[in-house]
Amino acid sequence: MTEISALDAAHAAAEAAPQDDAARLRFFERLADSELFLMLTEEAKNENISPELFDVADGRFVLAFDREDRLARFADRPVPYVALSGRVLSSMLSGQGIGLGLNLEVAPSSMLIPPEALGWLMETLQHGPEEVQQHLSEFLAPSGLPDELLTALDAKLATAIGLAQAAYLVSTKTAEGGFGHLLGFVDAVEGAEAALAKAASEALTFSGVEAGAMDVGFFKSSDTAAASLARVGLRYDLPQPEARVNAHIAPGRDPDKPPLLK
Repeated sequence: MTEISALDAAHAAAEAAPQDDAARLRFFERLADSELFLMLTEEAKNENISPELFDVADGRFVLAFDREDRLARFADRPVPYVALSGRVLSSMLSGQGIGLGLNLEVAPSSMLIPPEALGWLMETLQHGPEEVQQHLSEFLAPSGLPDELLTALDAKLATAIGLAQAAYLVSTKTAEGGFGHLLGFVDAVEGAEAALAKAASEALTFSGVEAGAMDVGFFKSSDTAAASLARVGLRYDLPQPEARVNAHIAPGRDPDKPPLLK
């Protein structure tokens, strides 16, 4: 029996509810966060890659698969490929007039994603959080948040491997009497703050919640505020890597440096 991947499940949910914008958003979020294996015409050379292009009636497409065995099954022969995230791939293809053939013929999520959809995904991923300053007077148990956002946060934070120990979702009260929500990260790795804030922002965007805001904060486990977060907040444990190793970053692995098309 073929194992169902996260992309398969998200695609099935979107197909089952074609009028549900939230389901489609969740699919595109999974696509952005997934590692994809892109078929090439030749082995990658430094930062240069040459994707295999296929011309069909609907246009030109590259082919990518969310598992190596699916790529092998489709090709039925050894082929060069590169692993990269969906967000990097959408950025790489943006403006090229090239779509994405995803898991073609080998998975329930087999589909052609047109260039316009990839362009929309890239633009949506570019939306980032804004830095603001607030004087918070109290943390409260979270309330009034839709289940879609809680689910989106759970899925998004599961991809933030090793970037922090935990996160707590709380309601907040400001010194001026205003109320809001905060996702507080505890013991974030130095330099990971921007990535974690972006992850939280994307969870809000792709949850389908039309209106709403959520602040993000960073705390040390030794901080008094961290104890307050733990006392009233909804806890998310971030996955931790089994071991840290130093390795060369292959083309497509660095989200800030997409590979070059040849």
